[in-house]
Amino acid sequence: MELFRNKTFIKGLAFDLAGMATMAIPVIGPFLDLVWAPYAAKKMSEMYPGRKGKLASVLVFIEEILPGTDFIPTFTLMYLYTYVWKKEPLRPQVIEVKSY
Repeated sequence: MELFRNKTFIKGLAFDLAGMATMAIPVIGPFLDLVWAPYAAKKMSEMYPGRKGKLASVLVFIEEILPGTDFIPTFTLMYLYTYVWKKEPLRPQVIEVKSY
């Protein structure tokens, strides 16, 4: 599972950098966002399945389509939410004790 998380983090960083790179191109950059936004939304829903992935894909689409918001690292924030900030409830554990 750790390997999957690391691959997800690296892919997310790459997608964030690609989304931010469109800001560096003066005239063509905003038009590239029209192509990048649906692609980023599709990749977000593939990386994070389920309800939270669908919500994140809508958010990344809106973030990429709106001018001036390309600096927000949406993929990285989703990774942090999924694997770092979100705490799962503790499950009771059974500990076996052997007597001698």
